[in-house]
Amino acid sequence: MTSTLDVDALVRKSHEAKQFAYCPYSNFRVGAALLAKDGTIYTGCNVENASYPLCVCAERTAIQKAVSEGRKEFIAIAVASDVTDDFIAPCGACRQVLYEFGGTYDVYLTKPDFTYIKKTTTELLPLPFGPEAPSKV
Repeated sequence: MTSTLDVDALVRKSHEAKQFAYCPYSNFRVGAALLAKDGTIYTGCNVENASYPLCVCAERTAIQKAVSEGRKEFIAIAVASDVTDDFIAPCGACRQVLYEFGGTYDVYLTKPDFTYIKKTTTELLPLPFGPEAPSKV
């Protein structure tokens, strides 16, 4: 089964997810909503830690939730923050993890007023190191 995409609903879910962010150090809330091919939406928020390298971003939280429940094919992800003057984009680590599960699905970068721009995983991570790379050795 392939789901149809309701971008506005996905964007709203990403903004709802940021409300659960645990970010006592940066106060930078991020939420993500990931649409799996079967129509399930997995949300995630950033979770900080006093040991900064152990922090987990919203996008990776959503991906890990989906994969832990058997989903590995995605249609789109929306990413939200409280930044009002620019569209939020995933960090480099998240771009790599997003690409791991497909180079062509849509990534919606949003603002708190629910406006968004659309990119693809490949646009966000040009010249990627993907699942096919180890077999080229």
